[in-house]
Amino acid sequence: MLKFRLLPVMVLLLALTPPGSAQFAGTDHQQIVDATGKPFLTHAINLGNWLVPEGYMWLFDGGPQSATEIRALVGELLGPQASSSFWQKYREGYITREDIALIHRAGFNTMRVPLHYALLESDDAEGFKLLDQLLAWSRAENLYVVLDLHAAPGGQTGTNIDDSGGYPWLYQSPQEQQQLIAIWRRIAARYRDNPTVLGYDLLNEPIPHYPALAHLNPSLEPLYKTLSAEIRKVDAHHILFLGGAQWDSNFSVFGKPFDSNVAYTFHKYWTAPDESVLREYIDFRERFDVPIWMGESGENTDEWIAQFVKSLDKNKIGWAFWPYKKLEKSSAVVTVIPPTDWEKIVEFAKLPRGTGHVEERLKVRPPQETINRTFAQLLENIRLQKCRVNEGYLKALGMKTDLAQ
Repeated sequence: MLKFRLLPVMVLLLALTPPGSAQFAGTDHQQIVDATGKPFLTHAINLGNWLVPEGYMWLFDGGPQSATEIRALVGELLGPQASSSFWQKYREGYITREDIALIHRAGFNTMRVPLHYALLESDDAEGFKLLDQLLAWSRAENLYVVLDLHAAPGGQTGTNIDDSGGYPWLYQSPQEQQQLIAIWRRIAARYRDNPTVLGYDLLNEPIPHYPALAHLNPSLEPLYKTLSAEIRKVDAHHILFLGGAQWDSNFSVFGKPFDSNVAYTFHKYWTAPDESVLREYIDFRERFDVPIWMGESGENTDEWIAQFVKSLDKNKIGWAFWPYKKLEKSSAVVTVIPPTDWEKIVEFAKLPRGTGHVEERLKVRPPQETINRTFAQLLENIRLQKCRVNEGYLKALGMKTDLAQ
């Protein structure tokens, strides 16, 4: 009789088990499944511009775009000590406990977190401290987290999004590949027993669509195989997300799946928002009996987003839209209000850079008092309490708009 009395309690506890419990999410044929083994369709948001800043989300179109270029501008304007303090406060304030609670209240079940390798190069690096805190908050809010290496050593794209130097040396540099392996082994060793982590997105948008880089395509899957083998030496639990070539769009680079707990991820921007753009990925899913995942989309009208979400859900494809937070624009869950005089910073940022332009830049450099005040206000404005929630964007994603606690 004792067993029969305990069984309902045990079932109830299992049903209430949050990410971070004793079991892990994984894959089962064409589906991602949660810690209880039930099919799990991710409705996720990307925490872009937090650990990997991007120029367009700072309104720097025509100016600095990569994280390094943005840091150089901030260093020029604030100086070494103040800029270092700024970035620490920025990373601590851009995503807080309140942000994660809002993401949960809105109805999201997962977050994708873009990472920069430079923040993860030692066990006590700042990036790990921030991730540890994020995962604790996420566990409390019953949210899964996908760890996405957005900026890899040497660069997987050669463009601003991976903060590299203009060419994707990762595929041809043994030194950079060893550094990449070390980063992923360090991540996997730290989080191998953490079920709040849904999985690892090994490389964001590898190899652009530029014809001059097409010769790198055959190098992508072998690199994934190497990374997978190294990660599996320390972590047998987590899903490995593999993105196709040409900005995560080209699955023709893949052969038969080489890992038993793997999903294949694609990104779609500015395409038709219907099944026509999904068919090749659905066919891949059926041919190899593996899950597929839409890891990024957005930066479009609410109407387009709403239609694309319907197409994804209809075809049982989990998704992660981009982004959670950005400056001024409403194509995000929340909008950061630009500081007073931010346009002066933007205007200065767009001027030609380099030591050959120092004199002309000094002529139009804003007064230091204005610079200091503007960046201090930015640190205030990035906090959720000062941001604007975009109901239209949330409605388009099928999320809740009544977010009162």
